[in-house]
Amino acid sequence: MPSFSLFRRPSPDPVNPPVSGGLGTFGGVYTPSILTILGVIMYLRFGWVVGNVGLIGTLIIVTLATSITFFTGLSISAIATDRVVRVGGADYMISRSLGIETGGAVGIPLYFAQGLSVALYTIGFAESVVEAFPEFRTMQRAIALITTLAVALLAMKSARTAIRAQYFIMAAIVLSLVSFAFGSPVENTVIELWGAKPENSESFWVVFAVFFPAVTGIMAGVGMSGDLRDPSRSIPVGTLAAVGTGYVIYMGLPVLLAMRADASTLIANPLIMQQMAFWGPAILLGVWGATLSSALGSILGAPRVLQALARDGILPSGLKILGNGRGPDDEPFIATCVTLGIAALAVAVGDLNTIAPVLTMFFLTTYMVLNVAAGIEGFLQSPSYRPTFRVHWAISLLGAVGCIAVMILIDAIATVVAGIVVLGIYIWLERRELESAWGDVRRGLWMEVVRTGIFNLSHEPDTKNWRPHILVLSGAPTR
Repeated sequence: MPSFSLFRRPSPDPVNPPVSGGLGTFGGVYTPSILTILGVIMYLRFGWVVGNVGLIGTLIIVTLATSITFFTGLSISAIATDRVVRVGGADYMISRSLGIETGGAVGIPLYFAQGLSVALYTIGFAESVVEAFPEFRTMQRAIALITTLAVALLAMKSARTAIRAQYFIMAAIVLSLVSFAFGSPVENTVIELWGAKPENSESFWVVFAVFFPAVTGIMAGVGMSGDLRDPSRSIPVGTLAAVGTGYVIYMGLPVLLAMRADASTLIANPLIMQQMAFWGPAILLGVWGATLSSALGSILGAPRVLQALARDGILPSGLKILGNGRGPDDEPFIATCVTLGIAALAVAVGDLNTIAPVLTMFFLTTYMVLNVAAGIEGFLQSPSYRPTFRVHWAISLLGAVGCIAVMILIDAIATVVAGIVVLGIYIWLERRELESAWGDVRRGLWMEVVRTGIFNLSHEPDTKNWRPHILVLSGAPTR
């Protein structure tokens, strides 16, 4: 079981000094995380999940998916309480644990995944607006571009202002959930424990793959690490609280869905929650709030990853300007402008369906590497690794294995593509022979291998495997 105390304060990082002030646990970590977890999948796909695999199957899927996110949250908590986590979130954690090359190999794809996610969410928002108001169908792309610009301008103003905006979005989502809770059935039905008939439904693992992205929102809070007043406390508390809240909600909604409609209705109608709700428009407000909050979380997180990559020297020297911050809170203004350009270009292209699975792979790759980092640090028991939130290394490695399994289940080809991209970036960074101002776990890993090897050597001479041991005396003989 993990243990948590706050008697030892993690040591600061000279490369990324702390900023003045900062956000608290609720506004800086919990709010962006839970708003990303309670996203469009909950509104538009959860009925489909229940219809395909039934009540029991849905509860199993929610538990399995949340377990992987929970293990990752534990690993993040351990790393966050071992050192002060500054700008960059997951990229910062990985580079300080597994080396600057690994941090860059994961951080660069993570940045593009978050940047392009802005476009995915704003396009989704525009589609929902067009569904509600068909007269705007010809303006769908313009609505997406205007929405992208609006969330970027809000993020440029300051992270505090963006977080305050998310409070209103949270209110809309809470209103939609309350309206749904006090709703009524759309037809007389018997609770179907295992879903529709096999010929009319998808397999368990296909449904699992569709649902899993719903629980992968914890990076939205971790990405705000550089804006937090006390990251070593806010990241563990806010992340795990968001995971727990999401689990409770996702375990309760299937019961109501299964009681109010049969499997075929749940599968056929993506907006079935709107028909069940006490006040239908509240569900539409929830959908809009979910897409806008996810877009806002991505436009806040992506520039901070880019800022950290530039400051660590991972990006080419000509892009060092991207590491500059503005104001007392060190806002990544230039990095946000670049992210806006990437997102706007993606919206202009309009069709991201072909790369969406790869983006999901990059997020899961980040989770996997974070679990590996915490697992290796815990296994080696290095004297410098002293997290106040202790997690057994086996739990972290179990989370890593779960991430790999889910990646393959979602899309094996996209998993291979993501792996090739990450490996290519790693080789490129390694050839540049980057130097960092901090140590990482690689030296400790080799020291543990050498130490174990020495202890396993026999004291008896072995003529077959004998090697000469040369002793060279050098320096001043008096010393």
